[in-house]
This record gives sequence, structure tokens and C-alpha cells, in this order.
Amino acid sequence: MQLSEDMLALLQKPSTCYLATLSTTARRRVTQTWVDTDGEHVIINSVQDHVKTRNIERDRAWPSPSPTGEPLAYFQVRGRVVEVTTDARRTHRHAGQKYLGKPYPWFAAATRYE
Repeated sequence: MQLSEDMLALLQKPSTCYLATLSTTARRRVTQTWVDTDGEHVIINSVQDHVKTRNIERDRAWPSPSPTGEPLAYFQVRGRVVEVTTDARRTHRHAGQKYLGKPYPWFAAATRYE
């Protein structure tokens, strides 16, 4: 799926993103997470040993970013997980600055969607 210009603009800002995942027993989970883009993929930040990361690794995740301050507006991403990595310097290195206004002290995993 190609990301629209509106979606790319949203992903480049600090925005709210809810991530739906599905466990091996079909239990649904929704968590809030940081979201970013490399211009081609949606990038989600997570911690490697979290349940949502294990669900993501099985290609069972659907991000839904929303503009901050506009709770009724959102994008729904449908695609597949193309990579899970712990190399945050390459994938999501600016997330702390974007959301916290300063570098984030540590990273664990990031996920790319297409």
C-alpha cells in the first residue's frame, strides 16, 4: 500500500497511534504507541519483550494513527509487517525527539509496515 501525502504528513508529526494486535489465541489487544515513517513504511516503536511485539512478529498488527487534538479523525493502515528490528538507530531514531522534545534514552524494537 502506498502512503498518501496526508498520511505521510500525519506520521511526521507527534500523533496518537493505536495499535491493534491479535494473539495466537485470537485475543485482541489495542495499545497506544509512537508512530513514524521512513517515507515508505509506517514505523511503530515497541519494547522487544512486550506481548504486542510478539504479536507484531507474527504479522498480526494494525496501526491507526490520529492527528493530536482531533479524536474523530484517523487513518486505518492495512498491510503486512515487513520487518521487526532492534536497530532503532536505523528505523526510529528520532522518535524521542519528536514525542519528548529530547533524545529517548533507549530503544528496543521497531516495526515497518507496507
